[in-house]
Amino acid sequence: MLSGSLQTQSLPSLRISDKVYQALQMMNDYHVTHLPITEGEKYIGVISEEDLLQAENDSDAISSLEQSFANTSVKADTHFLMTLRVAAENGLSVVPVVNNDNELVGTVAYNDLLRHASSFMSLNEPGGLIVFEMPGNQYSFNEISKLVETNDAQITQLNTNNNPETGIMEVTIRINKSEVSDVVSSFQRYEYNVKYFFGEEAYANELKSNYDNLMNYLGI
Repeated sequence: MLSGSLQTQSLPSLRISDKVYQALQMMNDYHVTHLPITEGEKYIGVISEEDLLQAENDSDAISSLEQSFANTSVKADTHFLMTLRVAAENGLSVVPVVNNDNELVGTVAYNDLLRHASSFMSLNEPGGLIVFEMPGNQYSFNEISKLVETNDAQITQLNTNNNPETGIMEVTIRINKSEVSDVVSSFQRYEYNVKYFFGEEAYANELKSNYDNLMNYLGI
């Protein structure tokens, strides 16, 4: 899914001649803390609410704060996950979308990116989540997939995160099976370090553990 198709249509942009108080009012009205700035058709940068609040006079034009403009944007053909990364790394509530002539063609809100990421990763669908660690040089997708499939499940999402200092890879998988204990047991038998997991039976196991603790406390 490309960023150009995810533009948040209701979000406005600022003109470089707009006043500081006008920009702050727009941010308040649209519940964002950043807005893109244009001069004519050209994209100039993005400014934050924090920078606007530093202005000596809120009747000044936002051009007086040009040194605070962040030159951050993405192209319309940028995959939305890359746009989400840009937003997260720069702490942006919106990400400007520009064309090859550096003209502003739209804006994507961070919250919309998160919603699409949730849908992309099938987080709203039934299933389980397992997180484990392993040496990066021992990673094998085929083996991981085989262990999952031997328990009548399939991987619907897989993400990895490498720690270059330790050489340890953290692997997160979502599977299309809510009861994950048998899959977890398979990983543990093959000496995978399962850090945590989430499935339907996890809640049941927690209830049983709390019940057993209560019975032991009461001496029953």
